Amino acid sequence: MSAVLKPNTHERDSQAFFDSQMLPPEKRGVTFEALFYKQLQQVTTKVHATDNVDQIMLDASADICKLFNADRLTLYAINEDRTAIVSKLKTGLNTAKDLKLPISAQSIAGYVAFSKQMVNIADVYDDEALKRIHPSLAFLKEVDKRSGYRTKQMLVMPILDGDVLHGVLQVINNKSDVPFGDLEIDGAQQLCQTLATAIRQRMQKAEEGARRKSSKYDGLLQNGVITAEELATAVQKAREEAKPVEYVLMADFGIRPAQIGPSLAKFFGVPYEPFNPGRIKVEALQGNLKREFVTEQGWMPLEEGPEGLIVMCTDPEAVRGSRVVPQIFPRIGKFAYRVTTQTEFDETLAQLWGVSEADGGQSMDELLADLNAPVDDEGSTEETDAASAASDNELVKFVNKIIVDAYNLRASDIHIEPMPGKLKTGIRLRIDGSLQNFVEVPAHFRQALVTRLKIMCDLDISEKRKPQDGKIKFKKFGPLDIELRVATIPSAGGVEDVVMRILAAGEPIPMEKLGLTPHNKENLEKTVSKPYGLFYVCGPTGSGKTTTLHSILKFLNTPDTKIWTAEDPVEITQKGLRQVQVNKKAGIDFALVMRAFLRADPDIIMVGESRDKETVSMGIEASLTGHLVFSTLHTNSAPESIIRLLDMGMDPFNFADALLGILAQRLAKRLCDCKEGYYPEQEEIKTFIAEYAEDLRHTAAWKADYAGEAKKLYETWLKHYGDNGRLKFYRAVGCDKCNKTGYKGRVGLHELLIGTDEVKKLIQERARVAEIFVAAVGSGMRTLKMDGMEKIMMGTTDIKQVRSVCIK
Repeated sequence: MSAVLKPNTHERDSQAFFDSQMLPPEKRGVTFEALFYKQLQQVTTKVHATDNVDQIMLDASADICKLFNADRLTLYAINEDRTAIVSKLKTGLNTAKDLKLPISAQSIAGYVAFSKQMVNIADVYDDEALKRIHPSLAFLKEVDKRSGYRTKQMLVMPILDGDVLHGVLQVINNKSDVPFGDLEIDGAQQLCQTLATAIRQRMQKAEEGARRKSSKYDGLLQNGVITAEELATAVQKAREEAKPVEYVLMADFGIRPAQIGPSLAKFFGVPYEPFNPGRIKVEALQGNLKREFVTEQGWMPLEEGPEGLIVMCTDPEAVRGSRVVPQIFPRIGKFAYRVTTQTEFDETLAQLWGVSEADGGQSMDELLADLNAPVDDEGSTEETDAASAASDNELVKFVNKIIVDAYNLRASDIHIEPMPGKLKTGIRLRIDGSLQNFVEVPAHFRQALVTRLKIMCDLDISEKRKPQDGKIKFKKFGPLDIELRVATIPSAGGVEDVVMRILAAGEPIPMEKLGLTPHNKENLEKTVSKPYGLFYVCGPTGSGKTTTLHSILKFLNTPDTKIWTAEDPVEITQKGLRQVQVNKKAGIDFALVMRAFLRADPDIIMVGESRDKETVSMGIEASLTGHLVFSTLHTNSAPESIIRLLDMGMDPFNFADALLGILAQRLAKRLCDCKEGYYPEQEEIKTFIAEYAEDLRHTAAWKADYAGEAKKLYETWLKHYGDNGRLKFYRAVGCDKCNKTGYKGRVGLHELLIGTDEVKKLIQERARVAEIFVAAVGSGMRTLKMDGMEKIMMGTTDIKQVRSVCIK
């Protein structure tokens, strides 16, 4: 007997389903519906099982057409710039050319992509039905005309992953010549959902593949920080020496962590978290984690914010994939991962957990404990004792620790203040403009401490009766590449005070980040863009004059401009500038360098400080011979600077011709993010206006109509700074970030005097400061206090801080 081949269950089901499709919808029954979903399941399983969605759709296109009892099928994908959809699969059309449709109501598939809504049309030639869907909707009849085909029914469905559009599925002409029913609509929705998931997964795999091929440091190439050859050299050297690539880039190519961080952020797709010197330990987060665990895991919790717990790590993918963080912090629902460089990770680790014993580091308390052994002073001179104690290993470590900690805490100055007798030596740090107690040193080590600092800056250790000044290049003694300007001053009781200013090298701040008001920024840019003239930045020591000048130079720094700078010291460096370090010991002072610059074909000259008549007169001469000259002055306000320069013996006519403008500057404490807003009462606003207008009341307009001008001023404030038709002020609160002070960082207050014709005329007439002041304010100058009061309304600072730094 011959064997009878029986069809398998799958083939029987398929045949029964396709036979049932020829029946009218009302006669199909429950069995048909079950078979429909079974056939749909087979198609979606195929789609899920493959990486190549395009190929599986091509292979399954005949089955999909049969599933929907359709004649034809088109699958569109969205293009790269998300402006159009392009056909990836078209059955029945004998053309290799892709159809490209704009995402708009110009076509049915384009409208579905645009609206992200399904359409089910009984007859695409029914214009009225199309207009009911959208007034501009039309069917593209040209394809039918060319092919002789008659399109009628159309079921068109968007392929959506959440709100993200990946494409459009278009099913054409029901073979039963009736509109597609609810079953087909539901099936098309499920199929599109499967396609969306498959496309997303394919895209993620493609991105991961691309990422695996790309390097963490490709961002450095794109930003022009390093060439491809240099990167390849660094990678090769890192491999040979078994060191991280990051360390080689920093050591051999001078690349800073701040340049590497954005490249890592681009590679991992998470924000970059730099080292923050002001960060303090949060016991609730970091208290239970051991240093060894954090080092091994490569992540650490920083703080909780609106995004959730911020987690700093060197490899966010590995940390997220390990799922360790949610296990350690089960009560926290959200986590925001941040990438950082290994260097900054180590710095933050040392900052929050202290320097490890493996690094040879100790805490300040441990170092102080080691210093408590008194110096043996019997049978030896005081100088010998101090010198031998100064070379003691523990003291050397202690001095280095003071400098490193001060730098990490963003201190600008270190004050070492010995007391006579057996009283301890106090050390204070100036942070954000205010002195804060840091540590106290036992009395018997005060001389050794001062001697060690004198040795570091090569001063005479035997000279204790005269003030001395010098510099410490800290790179020779410690881990930081910073310079310190040191001044020693003999004080009462036979002791010596030491004050050190930290001069950390850095990059210029873009002008838009200087904290200038729009009014001052516009006027400053217009003034410094002149081809020649003289521009001064004035203010006390540490008010940010050099920072502002470098920001202006960055604004003017173009390939066609030659810029020379003379500075003492060179703190901020930028490409394109030729910078000269003043060296008084070698006889190189500002006047000498200025003379040299005039022979070196400059366009712009920046002199760090105009200290004497010769430097100032040469600046005026240079500005009158077609150069743009910038310098700084130690004066209180812009109008006072003019009188100071005239008192130096400057010719008022030449000086008036040369002057472009003077920018006076102060630094006020910036309110921390924990600040609290409030609406002031009418009386407070009245006092505020009176205080603001203190310098305006001498001008002609305010003398004529004080009330009217005050009203106009208030209305202007409401327009620019108002909140729901009311002025809003802010007050300090205090949180862990700002160490409960309510202030974090500083903001510049500016007073910009422009060299207008009226001001120049007053200079030539040697007018008094008050007259120049009234003329400048009348022509639009905001005084330091006025600028500060505007920043109060901007929520940057408060009235207490403005009053503390502004004399008037």
